[in-house]
Amino acid sequence: MTLDDLYNALEKTYATNFVAYQRAHASHMNIRGRNFYSDHKLLKHVYRYLENNVDVLGEEIQACGVGSVPETISGILATSVIPDIEPASRDADELLMDTLNNLYDLIDCYHEMNDAGVALDYPDVPNMAADHIQKIATYCWKIEATLDIQGRHPRRQ
Repeated sequence: MTLDDLYNALEKTYATNFVAYQRAHASHMNIRGRNFYSDHKLLKHVYRYLENNVDVLGEEIQACGVGSVPETISGILATSVIPDIEPASRDADELLMDTLNNLYDLIDCYHEMNDAGVALDYPDVPNMAADHIQKIATYCWKIEATLDIQGRHPRRQ
């Protein structure tokens, strides 16, 4: 593992968070239906958290001294694991499911970021990753409960 690997993990997490933020914010604005108020409010919490993380992740890239923050939208889209596609529909459940899948992708990025930080002995990176994984997992659980679906990790019997 090299410093380039750490930078790539940080950059991928930054870009994926950026795209997840935009999509969650758009879903917040486009959501409709019988459960509008609660869905709208849940998505507001998600997008505000992700919006704050754009700055936090950018500062972590700078603090590690491994590179700079991507400056173009095309660069962010090229680095993000979330594709630049329209949601399958504007149905409320589909918008929530899209947000949930984006959060799962972001958790995976944080795990990669954690592994790179551990391998290179940058203790602030895994500490930060663990904090964000925990918070994002809570948002995943709230969306899963709202959709009445089993989570990514099966429940124990």
